[in-house]
Amino acid sequence: MNAESETETDTRTPPAGVAVVVIGYDDAAHVTDAVRSALAQGPAVREVVAVDDCSTDGSAGLLHRLAASEPRLKVIRRRANSGGCGTPRNTGLDAVTSPYVMFLDSDDVLPPGAAAALLEAAEGAHAEVSGGLCVRRELPSGREVPWQARLYALHAVVPHPARRPRLVHDTLCVNKLYRTGFLRAHGIRFPEGRFPYEDVVFTARVLAAAPRIALVPDRVYVWHVRRSAGRLSISLDRSGVENWRARTEACRQAYEVLLGAGHKELARAVRAKFLDHDLRMYVRELGLRDAPYRRAWWELTRAHLAEYDADDWARNPAAPGRLIGRVVLAAPEPCDLPRLRELAARPARLCPPYARAADGSPVWSDALPVSLEPLRARPVGALPLAVDAELRPCARGTRLRLRLHELYGRVAQAGPESVEVEWLHRDDEAVVVRDTAVPLAPCPSGSEPAGDPGSGEVALAPGPEPAGRAGSRAVALARGAEPAGAEPAGAVALGPCAPGSEPAGTPGCVRGGAWSAEVAVDLAALSALGVGTWDLRLRIRFRDGVTRDVSAHALTGAGLLRRSAVPSARHGVVLVQPYATHSGALALRVAPGVRGVLSVARARLRRLLH
Repeated sequence: MNAESETETDTRTPPAGVAVVVIGYDDAAHVTDAVRSALAQGPAVREVVAVDDCSTDGSAGLLHRLAASEPRLKVIRRRANSGGCGTPRNTGLDAVTSPYVMFLDSDDVLPPGAAAALLEAAEGAHAEVSGGLCVRRELPSGREVPWQARLYALHAVVPHPARRPRLVHDTLCVNKLYRTGFLRAHGIRFPEGRFPYEDVVFTARVLAAAPRIALVPDRVYVWHVRRSAGRLSISLDRSGVENWRARTEACRQAYEVLLGAGHKELARAVRAKFLDHDLRMYVRELGLRDAPYRRAWWELTRAHLAEYDADDWARNPAAPGRLIGRVVLAAPEPCDLPRLRELAARPARLCPPYARAADGSPVWSDALPVSLEPLRARPVGALPLAVDAELRPCARGTRLRLRLHELYGRVAQAGPESVEVEWLHRDDEAVVVRDTAVPLAPCPSGSEPAGDPGSGEVALAPGPEPAGRAGSRAVALARGAEPAGAEPAGAVALGPCAPGSEPAGTPGCVRGGAWSAEVAVDLAALSALGVGTWDLRLRIRFRDGVTRDVSAHALTGAGLLRRSAVPSARHGVVLVQPYATHSGALALRVAPGVRGVLSVARARLRRLLH
């Protein structure tokens, strides 16, 4: 921006408009795209302030060349790198002259109309803050996942943050518009220097000032996630324990900010969000880390959770994050990581064993008798039900076997009747291959082989086809018609696990009860869209009509989770790879035809070379 045009603008009464502060460091490949997306917002954006945090890759030069032809763009180059995002954002905020301000990172973009939608909402509601939907776009696949979609489902005006405690779950600063005078009047700034998760603290400072907030369902920010990038963003680089230390510190400061401002309920909501989101996310990945990381992580987590009081634990005590937190607090050393990983999954799964104390009350394990008594009062539609899944691809038909575990008598009490099987496409969850409901057949307790009590396995015995289902079409694409050449998929219920009925070498039923079902997997439908990954989702239906959506624990063992080449009338061959996700859930990779086989081979070669 030239000085003459800047002076001319400052001498007039400025119309309501938005400043977009764009920050970047060594991101020449993307920073101009970010700036252009801000400039493309139209008349709603009065100025764009691009702050270069002392880049060494020519980013500043690119920005200056762009500013030469764009009078709304002002470029600020910092003399020393700050090591974080907070300092350059503060630098940009100090330079803003517009009545409203937004923040944009150099590797992301604003979708068309974002600034106008937020400005209209703020002006119309006389709000100091307005917020909209952010989507995480995985690159290069293009898969988009909404961030905190429930919060932005409808237009809403929140007169005080305490009226909607869930606001603390959206710790992003980039999907919001702020009245500049509001931030300055309350001295609200970002933490300086290298402070990962600076927006967690910034958001707490904003909420502590009790702004009136307008919410809109419009997409206002596209967060690009480049996991294969040579340098991961600060928030995505969770490989070192210092990242966890920084996150716990940011959450601690957010709690203290809100508590110090007298917002006790919001402060407690911050701690609840830590248990439900942050803790579960890192527990799912804990098994991927080495022993020194796990020990350091465990020690940091126990120190952080030790600050929680009785009221923090008493609220929603059966929630998975609270159960995980209590187990971590009770154990001085890392333990039961595979089982904790399953409980941290979404939806949560509490896998066997199901131990009891001497008085019969449910506990985590015999060695760690953390009480699970709150599960007895939790609605069945919210229980952490565990379903084992076993998938065996073969030329005669790929079969999916399911085993639903009892959970301290709650499942039998609710009466499970059927299970619906869905395969969700990883890159587009609107594409679903689903099966009709399959009856669940009970495996009565007491039928396990002698000497194998509580083995955690269920015997699968063939049972009669349900009435009316002979030759029925069990699987259909939710989007569009059935693919040409798709083989019909039948589903069968499994009969009770009577003693002696299990196949040779199959362990017996779960002590305390279990239910089982089997369904054919329609590989033709799954491969119709080409190479792709499919996530398994199940819906358990109970006697009174209540349902529970669950994922399934991927069983391991001989012949399981192994890539297979299955003959196909349509494609010649389909490569099928069942595997366990980071949270232990069953997923399925499918690669049809010669092209699919070659794409798998190329991907494997790239991994070997890098």
